[in-house]
Amino acid sequence: MKIQSIEIYKMPIAMEPFVIATGVMDYAQNLLVKIVTDEGGYGVGECSAFPMIVGETQETCFVVAQDLARLCLGKNPLDISERMHDFHRYISGNSTVKSAFDMALHDLAAKHEQVPLYRYLGGERRVISTDITIGMGTPDQMARAAKTLYDSQAVALKIKLGESPQQDIERMRAIRLAVGFDIPVRIDANQGWSYEEAVEALSGMEPLKVQFCEQPMRKFEDHLLPQLRSETIIPIMADESVYDHHDAERLCRTDSVDFINIKFSKSSGILEALKIQEIAAEYGIPCMIGGMLESRLALAAKVHFAYAASNIKFFDLDTCMVGHLEDPVIGGAIYRGYQVSVDDSPGIGADIDPDFLEKCEMTRLNFE
Repeated sequence: MKIQSIEIYKMPIAMEPFVIATGVMDYAQNLLVKIVTDEGGYGVGECSAFPMIVGETQETCFVVAQDLARLCLGKNPLDISERMHDFHRYISGNSTVKSAFDMALHDLAAKHEQVPLYRYLGGERRVISTDITIGMGTPDQMARAAKTLYDSQAVALKIKLGESPQQDIERMRAIRLAVGFDIPVRIDANQGWSYEEAVEALSGMEPLKVQFCEQPMRKFEDHLLPQLRSETIIPIMADESVYDHHDAERLCRTDSVDFINIKFSKSSGILEALKIQEIAAEYGIPCMIGGMLESRLALAAKVHFAYAASNIKFFDLDTCMVGHLEDPVIGGAIYRGYQVSVDDSPGIGADIDPDFLEKCEMTRLNFE
């Protein structure tokens, strides 16, 4: 089997503005990769560029994807490890666009075996319930949003913070006043605080029953994480500080974090994500599976991954629930309230509506 052609689509998805500490996203900058073999089979993968976090845009992903496609045309798609090695050797970083290829290769491989992706990865079904995210706003705005979600039977809230400590404490107080203390509330500062601000903010929130704080400081302040943990009772989760299993090993070995958030857009996809959760498990550090602004196609791949990765204990799989104004996915992740699952179709079990793709800018590269 050889890769015969690769189609690359810019796949923007309209959405309500989503505000975090480092910026605003007013549409999902997504990309679709379709890998077609000489036997007629194909696999699809999606990535979602989030410039202020990973440093890639939809445009850079589109350009680099063409280089990656040229690297693997005519080669064996079932040797996923070797294909990813080729990508990493060719270009450093660019983990977001690499993740779309990783996902498409996994989709194709599982389809080749005629099994759902989670079984191809050696996993089993389990019940998964996602949290739901509240973007930054005024305390009153965020409290009203929290109450609406609480009344809709949300199982956990994820609160975007990362501005001034006192403003963030005020936001959290308003949210707890609105929803009480019987629902888990986790916070995400998206690297927004300095060390001193993190100490101030977390100390002020300790009475508010925060489940954990995700990425309080910039990655270049990782050396301060052990000290920060000694200053607060609120557990710390690393996100932007962990791109690969080497990052995970470093933070686990130095006792820097309580938890790790895994995202395909940081890890370059499923292959490396599995290594991260395995390293974390060796140190007794549970993980979360999260994401950027993916559609239900990439979300389905994350559910498959979570079925196969036993060290994933937290689920942040709400990306298309936080403001997407269109849904171009056929099949894909299935939501029943805040529970999310996939069916047993071969591969990821998702595709994009051809009518939607007709409107998207695309390019096709062929093996000759």
